Amino acid sequence: MRCGNIHDLVERYLSVSFIVMRKAAALVKCELDKDMTNDQYYLLRYIKKKAKCTSTELASMFGVNKSAITAMTNRLAEKGLLQRARDKNDRRVIYLTLTKKGDEWIANAEEKIHKLVESFITKFSEREIESFIQTYEKLARILQEMEGTS
Repeated sequence: MRCGNIHDLVERYLSVSFIVMRKAAALVKCELDKDMTNDQYYLLRYIKKKAKCTSTELASMFGVNKSAITAMTNRLAEKGLLQRARDKNDRRVIYLTLTKKGDEWIANAEEKIHKLVESFITKFSEREIESFIQTYEKLARILQEMEGTS
């Protein structure tokens, strides 16, 4: 690939990724309760998919300090959306799980966000969206591999 061409492609990627990420985050935020953040939504979504996890796992997954996760999980626990439970075999390990209220909240949020995504994803052909998702998944894998080697 020519050097000038790669520069143009990088510029296009940076421009479009900024617009897409900014707009997508704003649209997701509109679907959430006013006192909830996108990060809180994604954290609850992750816990829902895993059933239970630790603060250390969340910090690693979200690429933030454990103290940032503690602050966020404290707020979510105060709202009654998640709870902590000690591991029966190792009392040092604390698992985070959704409460019934948290499970209901995430189900409601997921429904709204699925409708939102459906509203723009249906503007693509099935072939286009499948190709896009495969490419996006590949990008995610590459970024995760790069993170593992740094």
